[in-house]
Amino acid sequence: MELADRSWTADTSVAPVNSGVVSRRALLGRIGAAGRVIVVSAPAGSGKTFLLRSWIGESGLAGRAAWISVPREERDSQRFWISVADAVRDTAAASSVVRSLTAAPDLDGWAIVERLLEDLGPLRDRFWLVIDDLNELHSAEALRQLELLVMRAPANLRFVLATRHEPRLGLHQLRLEGELTEIRGADLDFTREEARALFEATGVTLSGSALAQLHDRTEGWAAGLRLAALSLAGHPDPDRFAAEFCGSERTVAEYLLAEVLERQPEPARELLLRTSVLERVSGELADLLTGGSGGERVLQELEQANAFVASLDARRSWFRYHHLFADLLQLELRSSAPEELPGLHRAAAAWYAGHGHPVEAVRHAQAARDWGLAGRLLSDQWFGLVLDGRGATVRNLLAGFPDDVIVAEAELAALMAGDELVRGTLEDAERYLTLAACALEPVPAGGRRRTQVLLDGLWMWLARQRGDLPAVIKDAQQLLAPDAADSAPLGPGEDLRALALINLGIAELWGADFREADRHLGQGVALAHRIGRPYLELTGLAHGSELAALRSFTRGAQRSRQAIDLARQHGWSDEPIAAVAYTVLGGAMVAQGRLPEGERCLGHAARTLRPEAEPAAGMYLHYARGGLAMARGRHADAIAAFRAARRLAETLVSPHALVKPMRARMLQALVLHGETRRAERALAEMDSSERAGGEMRNAIALLRLTQHDLPGVSAALAPVLDGSVRVHPAWEVEADLIEAIAREELGDQPASGRALERALDVAEPDRVLVPFLIHPAPGLLERHHRQATAHAVLISHILGLLSDTNSHGTAGSSGPLGAPRSLREPLSQAEARVLRYLPSNLSVPEIADQLYLSVNTVRTHTRHIYDKLGAHRRHEAVELARDLGLIAPSVRRPGSAW
Repeated sequence: MELADRSWTADTSVAPVNSGVVSRRALLGRIGAAGRVIVVSAPAGSGKTFLLRSWIGESGLAGRAAWISVPREERDSQRFWISVADAVRDTAAASSVVRSLTAAPDLDGWAIVERLLEDLGPLRDRFWLVIDDLNELHSAEALRQLELLVMRAPANLRFVLATRHEPRLGLHQLRLEGELTEIRGADLDFTREEARALFEATGVTLSGSALAQLHDRTEGWAAGLRLAALSLAGHPDPDRFAAEFCGSERTVAEYLLAEVLERQPEPARELLLRTSVLERVSGELADLLTGGSGGERVLQELEQANAFVASLDARRSWFRYHHLFADLLQLELRSSAPEELPGLHRAAAAWYAGHGHPVEAVRHAQAARDWGLAGRLLSDQWFGLVLDGRGATVRNLLAGFPDDVIVAEAELAALMAGDELVRGTLEDAERYLTLAACALEPVPAGGRRRTQVLLDGLWMWLARQRGDLPAVIKDAQQLLAPDAADSAPLGPGEDLRALALINLGIAELWGADFREADRHLGQGVALAHRIGRPYLELTGLAHGSELAALRSFTRGAQRSRQAIDLARQHGWSDEPIAAVAYTVLGGAMVAQGRLPEGERCLGHAARTLRPEAEPAAGMYLHYARGGLAMARGRHADAIAAFRAARRLAETLVSPHALVKPMRARMLQALVLHGETRRAERALAEMDSSERAGGEMRNAIALLRLTQHDLPGVSAALAPVLDGSVRVHPAWEVEADLIEAIAREELGDQPASGRALERALDVAEPDRVLVPFLIHPAPGLLERHHRQATAHAVLISHILGLLSDTNSHGTAGSSGPLGAPRSLREPLSQAEARVLRYLPSNLSVPEIADQLYLSVNTVRTHTRHIYDKLGAHRRHEAVELARDLGLIAPSVRRPGSAW
């Protein structure tokens, strides 16, 4: 829509142009002289788009300005950035330097931004990226990526951002540096003189009083003035026209709308009225609702005539009306033909349902108050919407049904139960399930099967959230039965099968049936991927990462990253199910001694997860945060975290596999906090089978070590050390480490060394380092480092972690092994970590994999190490580092030390 523009200074000359608009030279000059970023923030219809198009045209920037208009409610980061790259590539200035892009699953916005920065860097002339309707970009990730592009842009790349509200970008530093120009709604409001120029440009002459009336009533809003100018063109008595429009602004706007509509040809007027019930309209839909033909041509002509119609795609096949214009069209339709509204909505509902747009279909059926149709449509699509992660959309649709309709219809009551399950209000979910069962009783058996299977699936879901594992397993097996799959009403039978398999696997995981859990989760994830259900696939991957972490923290981290990447691709990073994957990744990072990274992941999970909806996941999160606190020596925080985990565990119907290790960690935290009496009381309250468990034996051994009962340590650990009680490798490492500390206290250094070497043997493959942080023994490690050990690099790394932890004022340890005597410049912490791997036979890619860094980053750190040591090759750097005591001396082969 073309809107007149004005100057932002009081003494600006106003110059009309031939197209019937006002050129606002001062605003154009302000844009041309602006800094790196211009933000035009103003309400709809304020003239933002036309102002910027005028600036590009009058400044001759068409070949050096890329323009992108963000479609409504854009949430796809990849699609947005591909559009940006295409727009940049379409300009004359950048067509030869910007590479083309094609959508791909592994292509994300971050990569596209990096590519744009690389491609646009060599440009010598100034280049502009104009993003219109930025407020429609609803992807938090895409906004962060845009912020990165703005902050890292080369000097010649400038940005113009047009939006209806303040952009959610961190531009404060640019404001402080004077590089941000902000044009707001007040700047775009028309003055009275500019309004006069606008009317005169359209051939309308108004008296001073008539002009004042119209200006006051529109409050200088560009769209209102433009609408008034269109209505006044050719009017025989403009003064009387203006004088007769008294009352509220809405009344004036409604009258102007009637004037505009009456001046349209009858086919266009009928199309505008009948299609005003739609949020977006295509030619096919317009023809359906009007009963005519040529709707697309009419819409294109209305857009070309600036009649408050805007195209939504490059092909100009989908259109929308200006929001105020649509509101007024609907008001006119309700006034002129209210009896037609239900039929129009029903027709739209049928069209949307038939063309794969279920949400729009349900909304139009609701608007027609055809509750039966709306309920059937939503019931048909509910399963798919939920599996696609659109629970909030389902909630909004359910809110459109009257309460009495919901409780009377079994399917709708069941869908309400599903919504309550998503919210985590389990009591309300059970109430709606009971209502649904009651409403289903009078339904004939032949028509009952559809809803009954839906109820079975929801009862399974409720049982899982309550931790009722036998019920989950029973319900899942029923849903996997051939007769259930064949009559699946929720969607294709494979959808139902994937859901049942994944829930069955989760129940088996929580019940410690790990082999079956692995099988069923793997089958469910594979099936969900094959049938294109990414949200269901994410659910299986997230819980599968829990299972993987029980075998290997590295595998758990890999699987959780796979889930996190899938969540990011679909904009689900802040969904509760993604929090499960972040929890696993955070726990794995903590286990491997990467505490800052683990803390970030667990923090993200804590901000996202709702424990009341997923108490088992909440328990896991508190358990992982307790482990982090223990690794940092914050034992009071650890106790608080384990108590929170215990409270959630107590809400679960069935015992969870995590309960026993959690209780063992709680006992250890009490011991390390000095509360040995409480630990003894807690131990006395346990039954003999729990005290005999491997994890609890480690906790008992720590208690006895604190009490200087060294024989008691060995007695507690014996079944773990001889393998008669199986434990996770992390607990095995811890058992050997506690044994080593106890043997050292007894003065049996050979036995202590053997136990420590066993701990390092188990820790090395999976980088299980957290036991060495929870039970710091730097002196023991340093002595062992000087002996014949196969783990010199690993010990150096552990000592470095202990030194880092000590420098942050938490768990104590001695300083790092050796200190540089003549470095050109001290090594950074990252460089020191890379240095510890140089004596090994690992290649640069393998070192990068161990440190979770890129190959280029490792190479950069290595170059810096060489420079600071004065070395030219890897072996020279190793020898110099050994001479300076930065890494251990050359290692003797095992066999001669003890």
